Amino acid sequence: MAARIINGRAIADAALADLSVRTRQFRDETGHVPCLAAVIVGADPASKAYVQMKAKRSVAVGMTSRTVELPVSTTTEELVDVLRALSADPSIDGILLQHPVPGHIDERAAFDAISADKDVDGVTSAAFAAMALTGGGFESCTPSGILRLLDATGVELSGKHAVVVGRSPILGLPMGMLLLRRGATVTYCHSRTVDLAAHVASADVVIAAVGVPELIKGAWIKPGAVVIDAGYNEGNVGDVEYAAALPHAGAITPVPGGVGPMTVAVLLEQTLAAAVRAAEVRAWSENHDSRVGPDPAIASDRL
Repeated sequence: MAARIINGRAIADAALADLSVRTRQFRDETGHVPCLAAVIVGADPASKAYVQMKAKRSVAVGMTSRTVELPVSTTTEELVDVLRALSADPSIDGILLQHPVPGHIDERAAFDAISADKDVDGVTSAAFAAMALTGGGFESCTPSGILRLLDATGVELSGKHAVVVGRSPILGLPMGMLLLRRGATVTYCHSRTVDLAAHVASADVVIAAVGVPELIKGAWIKPGAVVIDAGYNEGNVGDVEYAAALPHAGAITPVPGGVGPMTVAVLLEQTLAAAVRAAEVRAWSENHDSRVGPDPAIASDRL
């Protein structure tokens, strides 16, 4: 039997419809419109298209969006200054640094210049540590979105063998941490892995996140395995040999229309969560002695 197609667009649309309602309620209660700021360095057409799409989705759910475009010549220090200024701006609730940035920029230094309270893309070192160790903070959006797709498909992760192909700090690495928290046994594969085919063939769940067109061959897929293709390459091609995988997989995401829409939905959900948290801190501060800092145990049930 052909694999079940995981319709990420439909799952994301349902999440965004609910988010739109919650955003309107928040605006009515506080008078504040959540705002996502996106920073893009250079003029890469694909990156610009992604930022424009995210801005459009922000407006569609009742948020505002601010885009900061910087020249390709921007230095690490200049980018860090911009991100710190946005972090200090009370009108901004979430910050997204569109990646990849030009090669001369220290991407990790730039990510870590984003305030943890506004790191709605889950890219800072603090966010990774919190996600891996305590479950707090904002999760990396694509890995978190992938978990949402697996949950919506009814995939039970506890006790399953998950193979993550890719080890990037904003996708592969956090993906493995989230799977571990769900009780999966996780194998990371990467450019130096010996006999990738054998590792993939042993997996109950395959997460392809390496950015190489059709690297994962359909014949490698274990019968009934769940395949999540987080790759996107020129020509709407993923990291998995999609047509050849269909007869083997139990469920699979298409490219496009699989992981991408859910990534955006998580980004906007976390922007609202950041706005709610900031509103709670402001409310606490207004009702307590200004000499005492905000209570670190402020309720966050609404997040």
